[in-house]
Amino acid sequence: MSLISELKLVENFYDLPECQRIYSRLLTEQHWPENQYSFGGRRFVLPRLQTWHADDGIVYSYSNNLLETRPWTVLLSNIKNRIETFLKLDFNAALVNFYRDGQDYVGWHADDETEMGERPYIASLSFGASRQFAFRRKAGGQQEQLLLHAGSLLVMQPDFQRHWLHSLPKDNLLSSGRINLTFRKVLPPDKPFK
Repeated sequence: MSLISELKLVENFYDLPECQRIYSRLLTEQHWPENQYSFGGRRFVLPRLQTWHADDGIVYSYSNNLLETRPWTVLLSNIKNRIETFLKLDFNAALVNFYRDGQDYVGWHADDETEMGERPYIASLSFGASRQFAFRRKAGGQQEQLLLHAGSLLVMQPDFQRHWLHSLPKDNLLSSGRINLTFRKVLPPDKPFK
């Protein structure tokens, strides 16, 4: 399904029984640290839990906060392989976010860090509760929302980060959790982008 030219949605990439099994495994097998970050000289608690998994030598930071790189788990590797086969793309890293309930969120941002290159592909896979994915144009402020269900694969095309911001807003009516995996291609720190 095409939403805008820079965004593609594949519903039911995983069926519901698979989603429930994967969500349960991620919930129990991941080590979910309390995350803190620095911004403007102050320390904050991240309004979600997250882990960063990547190939050897791959590091990633956002808002000048370097994430601790963890090795791939068998489960994450299997999911990555399935997405790579489907999209015919290679990924070497994944950010795993756990939104414990509707109070956990991520604010407006673009995944446009230098390590990602100028035109990154990002494959975003959801498990657990359905949540609204909001996106708006950087120029002009046109805003839209898309309800992402468990098992949906959202592919952010290369120009999406250049033209759009996105967020996962709070949902005061939601008491259940959601886990989102975003697969990326990040270059090693010693290799310049072309």
